[in-house]
This record gives sequence, C-alpha cells and structure tokens, in this order.
Amino acid sequence: MERSFEGKTVIVTGAGHGIGRAIAERFAGAGADVAVNDIDADLVGEVVAAITDSGGSAIDAVADVSDGAQVAAMFDAVVEAFGTVDVLVNNAGLVSPMLHVLEADEAWFRRIIDVNLVGAWLCSHRAAHIMARKGEGVIINMSSGGATRAHRAFAAYDASKGGIEAMTRAMAVDLGPYGVRVNALMPGSIDTQGLDDEQRKLRGVNIPMERIGDPDDMAGPALFLASDDAGYVTGHVVKVDGGMLAQQRSATVDIMPPSGFPKVEELDG
Repeated sequence: MERSFEGKTVIVTGAGHGIGRAIAERFAGAGADVAVNDIDADLVGEVVAAITDSGGSAIDAVADVSDGAQVAAMFDAVVEAFGTVDVLVNNAGLVSPMLHVLEADEAWFRRIIDVNLVGAWLCSHRAAHIMARKGEGVIINMSSGGATRAHRAFAAYDASKGGIEAMTRAMAVDLGPYGVRVNALMPGSIDTQGLDDEQRKLRGVNIPMERIGDPDDMAGPALFLASDDAGYVTGHVVKVDGGMLAQQRSATVDIMPPSGFPKVEELDG
C-alpha cells in the first residue's frame, strides 16, 4: 500500500547521493515536503531539482551535521519554510578513508565519530525538541553490520555505528512518553557507487538473496518506519541486508584483506 506523507516535513541528511538521495526522493514521491541535506551544495542542488522537476516539494539544507551552529541554522531554515519537522532521517556519514588501526591517528578517529555519531545526536536533539512539543515525530538513524560485527580497517566507523544503535535505544526510551519514535535501519551490502556487473556479482554471491542491494531497497523500509503502520515500533534496528547476517557464512564485504595490512617494520613511531 502506498503510504501518504502529504503535509509532513522530512529532513534527510547526507541526501546528496546514494541511500540518502533514494530516501529523500521516495518521501517526496509520497507527498512530503523534503529538506535535502548534504555538505556538498552541488549535489544538494541536483537532488532538489530532480524532486521539484518531478512535481515534488524540496528545499536545500546544506550543512555539516557535525557542526552544531550549522545544524541549528538548518533546522531554523526548515521550520521557517515548512513550519515544523515531522521526520528526521540521520543518514549522513563518513566511511572513508579506510585505515588499519596501526596506521590511524586521532584526527581520523575524531572526524568519523563527529560526523557519524555526534552529527546524528545534534540533529536528533534539535528534532526531538520540535517533535516532543507537538507530541509526535519519528527519528530514523542509520546503522551498519559493523555496529555488532567488525569490518577490517573500519575501527572508527564501526565504533560510530555501535554508538548509533545504543543511542537509538536510549533516545527511544527517553522520547517514547512524548510520542516520538526512534528506530534505526541497518543496510547490508548496498551499491551506492554504481559498481560494474562483475563487482556486483562478486559482492552478491554469498548473500542469500544472491544480489547486492541498491539504494532504493532502503527507501521503502524508511517510509514504513516513518508511517503510522509502524506506530508501535520504537527502539529497534531493522536489518535490510538480503539475509546477509542471518547465515553462517560471510558475505564478501571486506575491502582490505590481511595482505593489505601494514608491515610493522614500516610503521612510523
């Protein structure tokens, strides 16, 4: 059943491409007023144009979500344009650069945590105040299999996603009495870069559904969690992974094999 979000305002962070763009466009197609956030103004402009050209309603919301002042300005602009915020999708996040623990430094770790975890907190905190005052609202965070399992060379990313899942549960408990639901989506192996057919086959061969996911595969679950059909669902992580984590064998997801690990004798310090 097609869900209607007419009269609803949705902010999607990191919506300049990939999963965020697919979610923003799906909400707009369902009638929502969409604020398209990304740090890249050119990408934001492309998405806003695509939505408005197809008859939807969207505004640009360029901001670095790790900067509290920019987040505050973004929310003020959205409320001025649309009157409120009904749904927040915290999709913005950094994956790269990949660094082995022995190659990493403090700046790398802090930047990924700041964008992925602190950014989600800053946006959620602003959204929660708006939503709690009107007694309803939905926050959707973006987790990863790395929240409970490990990727090679992704220590900061996996730590940020573990924090996202813990924060999702904690916010759901705090905000439930105010009518605000908080859940997370956990994407599996999603092709956000336009892999060629050979790469897609390699990445999908060990997934039970025998294919890698596409950004559009995330959009439907996002709309479900934001809808009244999920009105009694909060504090949970919904896996959208083609069955990847349900099995005993592992999907082909590691980008850095042990052969790529740094040699101790070549390390600085």
